[in-house]
Formats: sequence, C-alpha cells, structure tokens
Amino acid sequence: MRRLVLLLACLVTLPGAARAAASAGELETLQQRIIEISERVIPSVVHVEAIVKVNDRRNKVTGSGLIASPDGRILTNQHVVEKAEKVSVSVPGRKRKYPARVVGTDKQTDIALLRIEPDFALPAASFGHVDEVQVGQWVLAVGNPYGLDGTVSFGIVSAKGRNLEIPELLNDFIQTDAMIDRGSSGGPLVDLEGRVIGINSRGQGRGIGFTIPVDTALDVMRQLEEGGIERGWLGITMQPLDRDLAEYFRIPKASGVIVNSVTPDSPAAKAGLRAGDVITHFNAVGVEAEKDEDLGSFQRLVAGVPPGQEAGVTLLRDAKPKEVRVRLAVQPEVDPAEQETDVGFHVQEITEHVYRTQRLGTRLGAYVSFVAGGSPAAEAGLLPGDVIRRIETQGVDDLEDFRKAIDGAADRARFLIETQRGEETKYLLVKRGASPSPPAASEGDGAGEASHARPAPAPPAP
Repeated sequence: MRRLVLLLACLVTLPGAARAAASAGELETLQQRIIEISERVIPSVVHVEAIVKVNDRRNKVTGSGLIASPDGRILTNQHVVEKAEKVSVSVPGRKRKYPARVVGTDKQTDIALLRIEPDFALPAASFGHVDEVQVGQWVLAVGNPYGLDGTVSFGIVSAKGRNLEIPELLNDFIQTDAMIDRGSSGGPLVDLEGRVIGINSRGQGRGIGFTIPVDTALDVMRQLEEGGIERGWLGITMQPLDRDLAEYFRIPKASGVIVNSVTPDSPAAKAGLRAGDVITHFNAVGVEAEKDEDLGSFQRLVAGVPPGQEAGVTLLRDAKPKEVRVRLAVQPEVDPAEQETDVGFHVQEITEHVYRTQRLGTRLGAYVSFVAGGSPAAEAGLLPGDVIRRIETQGVDDLEDFRKAIDGAADRARFLIETQRGEETKYLLVKRGASPSPPAASEGDGAGEASHARPAPAPPAP
C-alpha cells in the first residue's frame, strides 16, 4: 500500500517525459487499487431524501449517508435532515425507499444518526482513525452530488484541524481537494485502504471541501444512541487576544482569549471570572487565539470536559496571573425548541444562546423568529425579534406559557399580543383571516431560509 502511495506521488511530480516512461504495470496496479476501493465503498453509501419545513416553506433536501452497521444505522449530516418531517433512504441495489427515523442530531458537529429497518444485512463501512490521517495522503470522496448516485472523486488531504468561522460548529475539519458538491453531504471520505476517515460536510468553491473527522462522528453517534449530547459549559462570551491588544494591555508575550461577558449564575460567574480577564490556559493546555476562527480550539477544550467535572483556569487580570478552579455545567441547548402558530408566525424558547446571540433585554417570554409576509401576524405589525410577554390575559414567561396562551386564543376572531421590542412595549391586535399560500417546495442539499427569518446566530459560547 505504501509503495502505491509513493508511486502516485512521484508520478504526479515527474516531468512529462519521465512520467511517460513510468511502468505501465505499476500504473495499472494503482488504478486497480482505486477501482477496488470504489467498488467496496459505494455499496455502503446511501441516498438520503428529507422533506423539511423551514418557516412557511417545505423543501425536498437530498444528500448522502453512510451505512454504519448491518442492522440499519446511517450516519449523515445534521443540515441534511434539520427540521425534517419525513426522511427516506435509498440503498444501492434496492429499488425501494426505506423510511428512516431520526435517532438524533448534533448541530455543533453537523452529524445526524438515522435508523432504517432493512430486510437484509447492509454492507457496513469500515472505519479508520483521524490520528492516522496525514496531510498529503490520497483519499476518495464518495457521495451523490446533484443526485448522481455512487459518484467517486479522487484527491488528497489538504490540511487537518481547520477551524471554520461558521456559526455553531465546533469541528476541526479535515480539508480535502476531493470534490464535495451539493448532494455529497453525509458521504464518506476514505483512504486507499478503504477505511472511512471522515463524513463529508461542505464544499467551498472549486476543489476545497471539509470533512468531519471520523472519531468525532463515531463519538457523536454513540452519544446520540445513549440519549443525547452533553458538553461542558463555562458561561462566557469572548474574543481573540490579538497582538495589538496584548501590547496595549502590557502583556505582549501572552496568548489567549479575552472574556467579554460572564453569564449570571454560570460556572464562570461562580468561579469569579470577570469581563476583561484573559484566559491563557485551560486544564493546563495553552490557549491561543489571534483571530475569530481560532476561538474554536478553546470552545472544543471546554466542550470536551464532562459536565460536573472541575477544570483549572489560568488567567491574567490587570496583567497579573491568577489561578481558579471551575466546575463545568451542561451546555444549554444550542438549537431552541420552536412553536408554529396558525396566524403566520413562529416563536422560539429563549435559551441562553438565543438571549446572548440576539442581544435580548430579557430572558422571559417567547422569541419571535419568523413572520410570514401578508399573514394576520404581519398585518398586526409583529416583527421578527419581538419578545412576546402576554397574549390576552395570559402572561408568557417561557415557551410552555406561550403554548397555553396561544391555545387559549384559538377560538377568538381577534386577540391582543403584548410584546417587548427593544426598550418599548407594543400592543398588537391580531385579526384572524386567510393566510397566504405557502411557496412551492424547492430542492437541494440544505434548507434555504425564508426572507423573513432572523439572521444566523453567532457561535455558541463555551
């Protein structure tokens, strides 16, 4: 195997004349290896189709998936099945579609676990380890780009440990130039031994793709099967300590992150952390962040500590070192629960993440995330970003209160909503009427956002 890789590396770097002189037998051996691996992996790659609802739209989303066990466990991307009302899986060699159950999803790693009930043992993939992956090694990406099932592309591992500045993602991606196009999401990246080393997540331009490391995918799959993901939470917002700020604070040799705010009653607050502190080490691991995309490394450090466990934090306060111990809590939900109404708006529960990213003035109420154009709610003047505090005489402190209140107004031709909009209180009279017809369903790899949706939030705080 090593001989094949070295041969290919030499062939692509040799000048034209030398390459032409290479042994036809050796080239045939290399080609045969790629063919064998492709034939072995393709039967393990499935086509995933989901009907998802985003705001007032229903879209058909297509992607890829990987058979993780003969009894029907399927790994794919969270963004392929996010908000799915129905999911089906097509297995190579079978004409029927299998209905799939979403066992669980994890937005922060973009991994989802599906389950189907096959009528035969499925050809499960074999898995490698990310520690064995080397920059420059040859890989195959397998998926269903644009609905073209069983497509194989060939390339190299371009980089490891990529931190992408993408809201809510914690991954340190494998970068590859093997093609990952629309519809390839959820398919595998495999080495020339046929071992899966990652789950493909997204492409960026031509020849740049990003893959979730296999160890991360398998760990998330295990946790989803056991009931859900629990990550450590510190309770701060932060920014990078760049060189200019380090020099201004008279700590030019320091590296780390600056604490911007501390959530009340959080582990950080209980440990005495303050805005302006510079965290330089976490559990004896040095913290380095000069750019926003570098913050992911620190977020993963925090998230990797089991809730309830103590961690040591080394910080600088007024340029003086300080050691504190902090007992981490369970990270609050990143993806808030939602509720749809029959008068054209949706609300979300106000989680700590929603409160922080949307810069709300209260943690009480129900957050308006979407208002359909032309709906009774829009005609009443309700806007995305409003916080509902009362419906008729029913106070709203949380999502459960909202559900009771909106159910209580179900038989009313009109009802009053009290909202908080910035520093103002608004009283809006909703008059029931015919709602506009929803737009036609669209198709693609990932659900599009409607025009009245709120913008994407910032990454979750550690």
